[in-house]
This record gives sequence, structure tokens and C-alpha cells, in this order.
Amino acid sequence: MAGVNRVPLIAGNWKMNLDHLQSIAFVQKLAWSLKDARHDFNAVEVAVFPPFTDLRSVQTLVSADKLPIVYGAQDVSEHASGAFTGEIAAPFLAKLDCSYVIIGHSERRTLHGESDENVAAKTKAAIASGVVPLICVGETADDLEKHGASAVPVAQLAAVLDSIPKGSDFVVAYEPVWAIGSGQAATPEQAEQVCAALRSTISEQLGEEAAAATRILYGGSVKADNIAGFMRQPNIDGALVGGASLDVEGFSAIARYQKHVGV
Repeated sequence: MAGVNRVPLIAGNWKMNLDHLQSIAFVQKLAWSLKDARHDFNAVEVAVFPPFTDLRSVQTLVSADKLPIVYGAQDVSEHASGAFTGEIAAPFLAKLDCSYVIIGHSERRTLHGESDENVAAKTKAAIASGVVPLICVGETADDLEKHGASAVPVAQLAAVLDSIPKGSDFVVAYEPVWAIGSGQAATPEQAEQVCAALRSTISEQLGEEAAAATRILYGGSVKADNIAGFMRQPNIDGALVGGASLDVEGFSAIARYQKHVGV
């Protein structure tokens, strides 16, 4: 399924790193680095996902300097308001002009016990507030051995798709848990196989138009020296970058992947 109209997305998940002052310095340096490299912001969308405490600072900087970088949050509550100490509602993110929110990251699933039902509820809440969900799916090494390459990610995505109203914008990120932070990424061919299966799942549940429009990212030890191989694959539309997104030059080089693929 051709992705002619899908603008690639390079997303940097900072996780629990960088305070609000560090985030300001980082975003400023990133914008200058991309500008100096003559990065085409219309051809590739660049997004950062800071901790909650940094979002207001990033919003102020991006808005004041009119930086062509978008940003999002790392998680969201499935509730719009109420007695939920420590949670952050989607309407709060919308007020901060967040373009995206990461939902279902493997660390949330593993460390916080989030289920597919939680991910579906959070996805629905984000869409209701006009924030685009970036839905993460992926398998552990044990899952891979027991069920094969795409069974678990496909099942995780299928469980969420019913909560997405027809015509809604969303992004999917395939992150093999066995590759995250390991330094050993999946091969481009392995990632393409799973991403193709995910796109087929979207087509089956939401229709071919939705499948053709939805961006599917790869995440898992993505670096400047391996991004080109992933971006050559027809069903991979960008990357969810973890550790490498904390280095300005490294992340900037990933965002400039076109130089490596001849685009």
C-alpha cells in the first residue's frame, strides 16, 4: 500500500530525562541544527516528547520563536477530570497545544501494568480532546519465540482500533521490546514484516483509506547509522527514537535521514 501522501514522522521520546531548563536549551539547539542542515520541515515532521514538567516551557519556546518542531506528552489519563492523583488529562494536553501523546509504550505496559483496555481508553480520550495518539505495540523476546514476529503487536493494535472513530488521525509505533535500549535493532526486513501486518490490520478493521493514511513508525535502538535502512521500507513512515533522541546532533542526523536514502 503506497505511502505517497504520508509525511514521515521522527519522534524523540525523552522518557524521564531533561528538566524544563534543559528542554529549552535542547529544543533551541535542535531547531538550529536542523536549520543549519537545511532540513526540509515540510518533508519530514520532527516531534519531541518531553516529561510533563517541561511541556509548558517547550510550548512557550516553540510558539514565541515559531519553531517548526512539534511536541507531545509521554502519557495521558483515560479520565477527563476527577480524583485521580498524579494523572494528566487529555484536555490539559490540548490546552498546551500538544500535537501528540504516546500511549501504550512498553514501559507503561510492563512497569505500570497497562492493559490493552487501558490503551484503548486512553486512545479514545486523546482523540476526544483533539490530541493525536501515538499508539505503541510490540513483543518481548519470549513473545517472539512463542508466537512469531507479528502476532502480539497485531493483537495489541486490533484491541485498540475499535475505540478509534472513523476518520480520526492516529499514529502507530512498532517497538520490539527486545530491541529497546539493547543497541541491537530489528533488521529493516523484520520491522517491515510487522509494520506491513499492522497496516493490514488497520485495513481490515477501519478500511483501506485509513490504512493508507496512517503512519507506522519503528522504534527500538534507532540511530543515525541505521535509520536509512528502515526508511527504505514501504510500510515504515518514521521512527520513535529513545536514547538517541537525547543527543542533539544524533537526533538531528536521524531527522535528516533523506540524505542517506537519496530522497
